Amino acid sequence: MTDLDRSHDPSRTSWVESANGHPDFPIQNLPFGACDEGIVVAIGDQALVLREALEAGWGEGLDLSLDEIDVPFLNLFLLRSLETWRAVRLALSDALSDPAWKSRLEPALRRRDELEMDLPCHVGDYTDFYASVHHATNVGSMFRPDQPLMPNYKWVPIGYHGRSSTIVVDGTPVRRPRGQSRPAGEEEPRFGPARSLDYELELGLVIGGQQPIGDVVPAAEAASRIFGVVLLNDWSARDVQAWEYQPLGPFLAKNFATTISPWVITTEALRPFRVPVPARHEGDPEPMEYLRVPDDHTWSLELSVELRSAAMRSRNDAPLVVSTGRFQESMYWSPSQLVTHHASNGCSLMPGDLLGTGTISGPEPESRGCLLERTWRGSQPLTLPDGGTRAFLEDGDEVNLRGRAVAAGRVSIGFGNCSGVVQPA
Repeated sequence: MTDLDRSHDPSRTSWVESANGHPDFPIQNLPFGACDEGIVVAIGDQALVLREALEAGWGEGLDLSLDEIDVPFLNLFLLRSLETWRAVRLALSDALSDPAWKSRLEPALRRRDELEMDLPCHVGDYTDFYASVHHATNVGSMFRPDQPLMPNYKWVPIGYHGRSSTIVVDGTPVRRPRGQSRPAGEEEPRFGPARSLDYELELGLVIGGQQPIGDVVPAAEAASRIFGVVLLNDWSARDVQAWEYQPLGPFLAKNFATTISPWVITTEALRPFRVPVPARHEGDPEPMEYLRVPDDHTWSLELSVELRSAAMRSRNDAPLVVSTGRFQESMYWSPSQLVTHHASNGCSLMPGDLLGTGTISGPEPESRGCLLERTWRGSQPLTLPDGGTRAFLEDGDEVNLRGRAVAAGRVSIGFGNCSGVVQPA
């Protein structure tokens, strides 16, 4: 790839020793996050406080001010351009790989496990898409076996506006929601704790830049509006959803909690892992003109879901890996197509907006990204290592999402954790 630079060099190492060989945060990654000390960048088991790095002399020559960095969120930095994001990341990579900077920057390092991470940015608006054709087909076949995919699916990216106020960061407990549902075989609904609580394995696209209301994001510019990517768990109450979603779609079944990982993996770090968007099947319509992204791409990502019951945690048992899959094989619509479609009606996308991909499911049962699919509406329960079973989540269950970018000849980079424990209603 001709657009790679020295920060992507697989032979580059860091004077931060824990970064070398780190499974998630080698020097080839350098994701951004936020905490009470302001904006930080992960490097191995450490995190660099950017405010202190600037005060130590790093960043000279960069168009970067302390006001953008010494704040508990990334939004001001997200206003900048792709060129600025790229320059800052390259300067970080150069300094963290050059031993001459060690004495000046070492005092700006903190142990990551001692930081209390916040949401990486203020999320003003949150939209969740439905971009995995395998997920859409599986769910559709459960409820509409004669027509699993609706006629519009292969023409238009489907999505809904979520609730940004209940987006929480990794490790935040998730309380089982209450809602209205109608049990099978009963004529009237009831109100109470959701019985069919589920997770959804997704990615979240963190938007940078902005455009005025009424303007669009052309397909050729869509990729430059994606600052980075987080893991996203769109917790869902399936029994509530089944009762309420017609005719207007998701509502209370999906807005009680959405968990994201604290570290934003930048699109610059993901550049070596770009792969072409899979070709459409014969007979599928070509994307409309406004959705035709020049040299469109997705990323080579391996994703997984881990589950531990309360009993498993008490014994410190290893988690059960519920599903594994590949992002690039699962999505019908690319990240850039989601962005350009979202803004195609003049909707302004603002810095910090979050676009979920929708549940990421592959063609095999082991690659299905939620329990609704994995247990086929509960008819094929999972067996836990201790003999217990799960059709849907029980109180005390912990769900953790994991992700890694992989490519031949490249140093793999990871996303860290995206976890939550289910609390009683």
